[in-house]
Amino acid sequence: MSTTDNTVISTRVRLARNIEGYPFPGHLKDEKQAREIIRLVASSMSKYSNDFNLSYMSSISDAQAQALVENHLISPNLLKTRRTSAVLISTDQCVSIMINEEDHLREQCILPGFQLDEAYERMSTSDNVLSSFMKFAYDEQLGYLTACPTNVGTGLRASVMLFLPALSISGFMQRVSRSASRLGLTVRGSYGEGSEAEGYTYQISNEVTLGLSEHDILKLVSDVVLQVCDLESQQRAKLAKGDNALELKDQCLRSYGILTNCARLTSNELLKLSSYVKLGAVLGYIPISDVSAIDDLVIRMRPSNITAAAERDLTATERDVYRAEQTAKCLKDLTS
Repeated sequence: MSTTDNTVISTRVRLARNIEGYPFPGHLKDEKQAREIIRLVASSMSKYSNDFNLSYMSSISDAQAQALVENHLISPNLLKTRRTSAVLISTDQCVSIMINEEDHLREQCILPGFQLDEAYERMSTSDNVLSSFMKFAYDEQLGYLTACPTNVGTGLRASVMLFLPALSISGFMQRVSRSASRLGLTVRGSYGEGSEAEGYTYQISNEVTLGLSEHDILKLVSDVVLQVCDLESQQRAKLAKGDNALELKDQCLRSYGILTNCARLTSNELLKLSSYVKLGAVLGYIPISDVSAIDDLVIRMRPSNITAAAERDLTATERDVYRAEQTAKCLKDLTS
């Protein structure tokens, strides 16, 4: 088994682009121009594929908008300009193109596991389609022009989501973060800049895009991710044999016991306890072979996804009861 299998959760590749002839979104005061951009992008993609659905942020409910954020299909920033923004989402929900966020276009592809090259190829295909119908703001020396200077150049942000409990528990994450920073990478929480590392989940991505080719960025991120996965694997082995091994095993098994027997369960409780169940699984304490199923469970049990599954508004208590029931069923099925 590869060291990335139980460590890498998902891969994301994002491209930032602006359309020549229009002010950047931060200076786009004319709603008519904003909607022109939306129509241009949507019509361009429709000529290439019918697999994309367009949603105007002004036309969806708060619950629907929150669901898109929770599922990483849009950023919270897109909701700050709901009257002038929209998103195109592929039917398999792997690709989304945010329109009029910080830049005119934020194109992203998210794939499960460690698939940097595959995510880039898919995103690059969509980007080539769009560039054939519109001219992007580009400078021969600087590259693609973007609202934030750190995106100038290729406009490429490659990131990998990692489950790093052993490095966190052992106190190595600050060292990892400093080492990554020296290489031009950044370590953030699961929802990007400014977010916390929930459930021992971290995102490693390139910090700048200027002066590096797309290949350089992908290779740098890939090399560092592989090194971090190796370090995490080494620390897991040490934890399993260390002085606190019994306490750690007890914590993992207790977490499994709570998740399979509680009557109510909040999102935060699930996130915290499931991280110990995952750790218990990779250390061999709990007989779960596919830990990615736990990641899928956490996603399905987010408030907006529970509401969507129920097809009606639920109270917080109703969601907690539903989450407890579904979590217990899922974990018992995984260990049966």
